Amino acid sequence: MSDQHFGRMMGCAGHPVVETPRMDELAAAGTRYEWAYTPSSICVPARAAFATGQHVHEIGYWDNAQAYDGRVRGWGHALQDAGVPVESIGKLHYTNAEAPTGFDRQLLPMHIAGGVGQVWGLVREPLPVRPHGELMVSGAGAGLSSYNEYDLSITDRACKWLAEPSRSEGPWVLYVGLVAPHFPYVVPDEWFSRYDPESIERATPHPLDGDEPHPWIAQFLATVPGTDAGNTDEERRRCTAAYYGLCTFLDHNVGRIVDAIGDAGLWDTTRLIYTSDHGDQVGSRGHWGKSMPYEPSVNIPMIVCGPDVEARAVNDTPVSLLDVGQTALDAAGVPQLEVPFGESLLGLADEPDRSMLSQYHAYGAPSAWFMLRRGRFKYVHYVGFEPELFDLLDDPEELTDLAAEGSHRDVLESLAAELRRMLDPEDVDERAKASQQALVEHFGGRDAALSMGTPAETPAPSNGG
Repeated sequence: MSDQHFGRMMGCAGHPVVETPRMDELAAAGTRYEWAYTPSSICVPARAAFATGQHVHEIGYWDNAQAYDGRVRGWGHALQDAGVPVESIGKLHYTNAEAPTGFDRQLLPMHIAGGVGQVWGLVREPLPVRPHGELMVSGAGAGLSSYNEYDLSITDRACKWLAEPSRSEGPWVLYVGLVAPHFPYVVPDEWFSRYDPESIERATPHPLDGDEPHPWIAQFLATVPGTDAGNTDEERRRCTAAYYGLCTFLDHNVGRIVDAIGDAGLWDTTRLIYTSDHGDQVGSRGHWGKSMPYEPSVNIPMIVCGPDVEARAVNDTPVSLLDVGQTALDAAGVPQLEVPFGESLLGLADEPDRSMLSQYHAYGAPSAWFMLRRGRFKYVHYVGFEPELFDLLDDPEELTDLAAEGSHRDVLESLAAELRRMLDPEDVDERAKASQQALVEHFGGRDAALSMGTPAETPAPSNGG
């Protein structure tokens, strides 16, 4: 699992610029899912949903200060109960290494800072403003960040783990958590120099090209003033080149791990899944990072390969991070979790109308949003705001809001009704805010909470872990 990798930013997904030769090889060796989604477009809730196989509104890990602690059992616990060894290497972003989160051993783990995470992000009403967002983009370029060093350490440790003689005795499950292409948008020149910033066009849609943000999005963007709006086109192009470079740096590390599987003689007996926790807007709609309901934030890569997996296949069935743990259990011969949504990807029937749900309740959100994907259409419900509806086959960049046009009223009503069968949006929004406010009070009130937590990305573990 990588961090913040938009699913279309791969050569095998048709991107015309980003170089991902090792991921392309994996896609050729197995099945790539064109429409894979995160259950939440921010790290900690997405990873809690991944761990448990349940949606955020079912488990109550709402934001980057409420991390997975093992309170809700997940696929790791099911493996442990069955006596299947299960270990992790790298970023998890759970509460801490001591929490019973379903791993026999954690190597080089990264968790939320201090066990409390971004406490300032709990403050929702009124929304706080985080200044100097332009620095995220202006500081992009060639270099060596602590995250780059951490990824290299994770990759080294994963290769050593796979080379241990006992790996020929299965089953076992290994989770490897890499950080790229998560910001900071800094990458060694070996990968940055592959992309010429001058040849990169500004992301679309973009406010400078006339894009008018949805009112919910406008309020969200107002909480991070300066991000993109305070940057020059040269800085935007350089930042995009750095993100592309991070994708290729990530690809290099994934390739090293794949080679280690082969060198250990495990390729013919090992199933491998590559995915990410969520995507990145990469400047689209004037935003960098995640948190939005649009495809760059919610669409993730999903490649499965190994025994009994169809090769050179592109599957149009929508899938989710909720399916990954179920797949691991299935591959290990362990009964899957009894949960409402997740299924094993091994032998998953061709089901192009399968519904996918994503949601967001974290920093910058005036209210919750819920995204429901079914068939060619994508419905976005904003609590207290007008909805959006997009036809992703005819309009993959989500330029035309069919809800605002008043067309496709039957589709809009059908998807709205389906969402309400899954959950009560207003009730979920109230529950999330009440939980967050209770924590704000626990930490000493609004002013105290706003001063707590890392202002940006979680620091990498010292000395690589």
